Amino acid sequence: MARPLRIEYEGALYHVTSRGNEGRRIFFSKPDYYKFLDYLKLAQEKFHYLLHAYVLMTNHYHLLIETPLANLNRIMHFLNGSYTNYINLKRSHLGHLLQGRYKAILIDRDNYLLELSRYIHLNPVRAKLVKKPEDYPFSSYRIYLSSKNGAFVYRDQILGMITKDQRKATKKYKEFVDSDIGTKIAMNFDHLYGGIILGKEEFIKDTLEKLKDKKFHKMKGISHIKEFEEKEDPREILDHLAAHFRKPSGEIIQKDKKEMRDIGIYLLKKYTGLTNREIGQQFAHLNDFTVAKIYQRFLEKLKKEPLFKEIEEIKRNFSNGKP
Repeated sequence: MARPLRIEYEGALYHVTSRGNEGRRIFFSKPDYYKFLDYLKLAQEKFHYLLHAYVLMTNHYHLLIETPLANLNRIMHFLNGSYTNYINLKRSHLGHLLQGRYKAILIDRDNYLLELSRYIHLNPVRAKLVKKPEDYPFSSYRIYLSSKNGAFVYRDQILGMITKDQRKATKKYKEFVDSDIGTKIAMNFDHLYGGIILGKEEFIKDTLEKLKDKKFHKMKGISHIKEFEEKEDPREILDHLAAHFRKPSGEIIQKDKKEMRDIGIYLLKKYTGLTNREIGQQFAHLNDFTVAKIYQRFLEKLKKEPLFKEIEEIKRNFSNGKP
């Protein structure tokens, strides 16, 4: 099974979750919850991360973690390893407590931090464990409502997003959270970039800029890895294609220009992140099945003939030419 790509940089913010193996319990008694919190605090002392919010459920947990030192993997290795050892010793059990690796979604704080904190704090309500989030003892929500700062929960940034008036911050935050009780709308994690980034377009671009020096092509078994590889501009490829054949760009999409069309489909498929459907839209709205068929037929042709001179020349003219 492909594992998720881990993105680490200074100041990164993550929504981290980990679930029990096969959906089983990971907390069996009250002392277990408190022991996990002890490990959270100890990890903070060792690795100096910021904990914005948390909730410990019966068979999983949610953490909102910021890493000034770009060390999420070390934090989670210590946390999950320590707690698993504790449970296995306590219950004389051998084997996996948690289901695979933890999941970490990189968060766009400007657009999702506040909403995500509410989502985390309302987990026990949506699971029907309590009617009000403040009634659940194993989350950071009570700390947010307290007149004093929590010992290890950093709440200033989230409260500051609600209001700059510190005297009203806790009340306003409670109103914000309460306003979502009873609604069926929750965070939408279905449209993550690369399966691990929750953010607006500008945030995604900034993140990709941070990752530009990573050698993705050398990473094996990473899910969504193609979404992080550097891509060419489709329009630029087609412009170079038209220029090579000394034709206006619009002629590429004509049905009687099959040689140009087939080379164009091959280049877009190979050097961009476009889907077959998106490629088809570049060529007079070919459907995705036709694009796939043309591409496969072209690959077969390349096996029998040397690479066309046209392809090599067009490739050399890309703004970020591939070898």
